[in-house]
Amino acid sequence: MTAISPFETHVEEYEAWFEKYPYAYQTEINAIRSQMQELPEDLIGIEVGLGTGRYAMELGIKEGVEPSENMRIVALDRGIEVMDAKAESLPYKDISFDFVLFVTICHLDDIHRALKEAYRVLKPGGSLIIGFIDRHSQVGQLYEKNKKRSTFYRQAHFYSVEDVKELLKEARFKEPVFTQTIFGEIENIKMVQIPREGFGEGSFVVVRACK
Repeated sequence: MTAISPFETHVEEYEAWFEKYPYAYQTEINAIRSQMQELPEDLIGIEVGLGTGRYAMELGIKEGVEPSENMRIVALDRGIEVMDAKAESLPYKDISFDFVLFVTICHLDDIHRALKEAYRVLKPGGSLIIGFIDRHSQVGQLYEKNKKRSTFYRQAHFYSVEDVKELLKEARFKEPVFTQTIFGEIENIKMVQIPREGFGEGSFVVVRACK
């Protein structure tokens, strides 16, 4: 089974997560938004691997790429312009965007190539924003332990904050700024949490770095 298969055949299960855990979902949105609010207004950006468009829709992102056809169909219904492409080969010209967003990087086939592509399509001074589950966090350790039984995470590769720092450095991104959220178990989140600066306590980490 390829990495894309579960996203192609289990769209309803994917969508159900957001309905089951609305506060965790909005908590993640708030953390990403807190990083995006540090950018100048009216910038043009994309989401890479946007799935059914859940994050793009909430964050006001109008376009991006997604390799799963069935995921793209739902995203299109949500009014998002989505192209059939992977992170490792973005169908855009050089220096096209002010920001590029990844919400999770654990499903990428080649993260080094994906970050290189993000760097290529960003304008000078543009921002890369990545939301990811910290491998060393409470949720990250739980996902890692149970991933062989998971529909979506069976082939996932989780990264620690230190891993991401090194990957950003290798890809020539600079000045990383971290925000964290999802404090405690996802099942126990009954209200939207406020993101905090830094990392080490929250399971969902958002980093913004500059080209």
